[in-house]
Order: sequence, then structure tokens, then C-alpha cells
Amino acid sequence: MSPVGGEERPIAAELLEALRARRWTVGVAESLTGGLVTAALIDIAGASRSVRGGVIAYASDLKASLLAVPVELLATRGAVDPDVAAAMAVGVRAQLGTDVGLATTGVAGPDQQDGQPPGTVYVAVATPAGVRVGAALLTGGRAAVRAAARDLVLTLAIDVVADRGTGRPPGTLEIM
Repeated sequence: MSPVGGEERPIAAELLEALRARRWTVGVAESLTGGLVTAALIDIAGASRSVRGGVIAYASDLKASLLAVPVELLATRGAVDPDVAAAMAVGVRAQLGTDVGLATTGVAGPDQQDGQPPGTVYVAVATPAGVRVGAALLTGGRAAVRAAARDLVLTLAIDVVADRGTGRPPGTLEIM
């Protein structure tokens, strides 16, 4: 959150403001966050001007069928992978017809998944210019990891959409 007039403003509101300024729409593909990202956006009044929808693809077969994540990628690396996050963001952008696609995948715990320890998170933001992926190893229980992943993808999306501190033109991205 960031201060506005002495009050805290949710990061989801910052993202929606940045999207409105560019006249862009957003779609969300969620695995580990299970709807938290979409809910955070929808909680903000006026969200319907920018938010087209969200897809919760918790199972790998849904990542492939609903978001066009390559089956080979899921089979060889598993769902907890930076390239899977990127493919999810690109896929939701295409499926929902949006300017921006957000994606989250990872391990909330308590057990590891796909050889990745609990707290491993990958998030992605896709725009017409490309894809940017972020990664983190978070601590805490399931709820803390999921909430932190939500905030991570929203913050990355603000950085990308508003060109906050990147030194690149707005919307210019690289695959990390």
C-alpha cells in the first residue's frame, strides 16, 4: 500500500489507476492465489472499467486447456516454473481479450510441489510489448504465502503498466 493524503491505498487501486490512465484492461490467471488477485481488484469501486475477469486454474490440466500452457512444459518442469507463469499470463490475456494478463503459480505449503519448496512463487505480467516474470521465496504459512504472492503480482503489474522506476517506456518488458 502507498500513502495518499495520509491514508493507505490498496495496491490494487494503484494498478487500476495505472490501467485506466493507459485505457488498458486486465485479466488474471491464478493458481496458488486461488482468486485473491481478482478479488483484490474487484474490491475497488470502478474495477469494471478495467477488469475483464479471472481464471482459477489450480490443476495443471486446466492450465493447459484454459490458458494454453504447453502440455510439454507442464510435463517436464511442473506447474511451479517461471515459464509456466509467463505462459499463463499470455494465455489469460489471449483468452479474455485483455491488454494485460497477470498470473500466479507457486507452492503455498506445507509440502513441496514439483521439487520446489513451500514459499516458491512465480508471477508474470504480459502486455502487448512482452512478458515480465518475478520470482520469490516467501516465508510463512499458506495464507501468508498466498497473500504475499497476490501483492507481488500486483506490484509487478504496477511497475510494468506505470513504468515505475524501470527507465523503459511504459509497457516495454523483458522476459526475466
